[in-house]
Amino acid sequence: MRCFYSQDFELQLPPEHPFPMQKFRVSKDMLIEGGVLAAEDIVEVREVSPHLLRQVHDLSYLERIYRGQLDPKEQIRLGLPVSPKLYQRSATEVEATRQACHAALEEGIAVCLAGGTHHAFRDHGEGYCVFNDVAVAIRDLQAQRPGIRVMVVDTDAHQGNGTASILADDPKVFTYSIHVGANYPTRKVSGSRDVETTRYVEGAMYLKQLFSTLAAALDTFSPDLVIWVAGADNHRNDRFGQMHLSVKDLQRRDEVLLGAFLRNRVPVTVLYGGGYNRQTDFTAKIHRNTVATAKRLATELRKG
Repeated sequence: MRCFYSQDFELQLPPEHPFPMQKFRVSKDMLIEGGVLAAEDIVEVREVSPHLLRQVHDLSYLERIYRGQLDPKEQIRLGLPVSPKLYQRSATEVEATRQACHAALEEGIAVCLAGGTHHAFRDHGEGYCVFNDVAVAIRDLQAQRPGIRVMVVDTDAHQGNGTASILADDPKVFTYSIHVGANYPTRKVSGSRDVETTRYVEGAMYLKQLFSTLAAALDTFSPDLVIWVAGADNHRNDRFGQMHLSVKDLQRRDEVLLGAFLRNRVPVTVLYGGGYNRQTDFTAKIHRNTVATAKRLATELRKG
């Protein structure tokens, strides 16, 4: 199972900043040190080609990010400090997702050890999301494989408003999102299927809602590829997620979803999504658990 990564995912932020930028490096180290991944399983990536970004994002926005010329309002909405490295970091994350999607189609499953920047719109960024990696990857796939059907399954605690906006009205793409209704983002953008949970939803109720509604979505749309934005912000100790799931609940989520995709021979790309746990490095542990489950299930299926 190939996993796509870059040391450039980690951008230096002010000490008080809530985004756990170190989670990418820490989760990767956890996976290697725990024996889940070998060094050769990890593919280093560089920046995505600019012409691929232009297929999704407005040129003026790309130039403002590249030059670090966001106005104060744009910077507040994005939530990340503008620096010369912000473009590089974000473009590298997009490339990791793009390559992971191609690898999943070839091998059945692949992972981006980052990704899921679902609040990025065509002409602006929001909620720590600069470029929309999912949308760029899908447009690249469509250029190379006309007619491909892609389902975006977003179980991050927050709605993927940017993804829904960019991919709206595309009959070959189905966007599914399950999220807290009364939480960020304030302005939701309707996708193909949006499922709202109550604030501080318990694990059993959440999982029941997830499994039933996703099964119904899959009855109406048969994908050639699933891009899964997993999310670690569903955990009960997350700063912003406003859900009340335990580690066991999250593991159950991962096992059921990945098991269903893999057993039905639906290729799946796994992306991290958000996570802002109050305990240092716990977000990285949740991401690590998701990748470990993916590796175990893929190995079991290959042997079985």
